[in-house]
Amino acid sequence: MENHTPMEFEISEATIDDIISISHQIPEFHDPYGRQEYEKRLKEVPFLALKAVCKGKDAGFKLGYEMNKDYFYSWFGGILPEYRQAGIAHALATAQEKWAKSKGYKFIHLKTRNMFKPMLIFALKNGFNILKIEEREDIREHRILLEKSIQ
Repeated sequence: MENHTPMEFEISEATIDDIISISHQIPEFHDPYGRQEYEKRLKEVPFLALKAVCKGKDAGFKLGYEMNKDYFYSWFGGILPEYRQAGIAHALATAQEKWAKSKGYKFIHLKTRNMFKPMLIFALKNGFNILKIEEREDIREHRILLEKSIQ
């Protein structure tokens, strides 16, 4: 659904419960991560969880964590269908990038799947470069690793 009227939204830090709740509302995520996966990945690393709220309702999220002192991994994110094309994904990515830069990271990495074309296009339009492709049996499941310098 295209949205031609500007939407007002706020970006703020989120809890893991917020992320889990929003991810379960995004139709492309057929089997979203459970709490165990978040605890495993985020247990001993700095991370940033962000959410977008529009008129009191959660509209999307972005979650990332430290890979090492130079690399921040933009792991997981999504926007609910009714809030797409409103600039929310860009605002979340910008907030994440600003935070990562302020913490001294030099690069942001992200990985997407071949089937998520809008995410791949979004990343390329926002300055990411393709580093490598991890092939899977189903070409739609190929993982595409991208990198952006934020120095």
